[in-house]
Amino acid sequence: MADTSVKIDDVTRDRLKALADDAGMSMKDYLAKVAEEKEHEKRLETATAAFRRVIAEPGILDRFDADFGGLPPVRHETPRAA
Repeated sequence: MADTSVKIDDVTRDRLKALADDAGMSMKDYLAKVAEEKEHEKRLETATAAFRRVIAEPGILDRFDADFGGLPPVRHETPRAA
């Protein structure tokens, strides 16, 4: 894949460079990682919206509980003060 340049202001470049340095990465690798993370976030947003549409349907949670037994009980394993 060929490299290219992108024009950004000095402040933004410096901020990105500092973030890349903190991550121990080159600017090129850091920006590729950020793009991948943003794509992942977008897919999660799409999935979350679809999930919310589905669970908003009347009776869907009751049917889910009937088919799959509902949520497991919450266990608190931390000691409690007397």
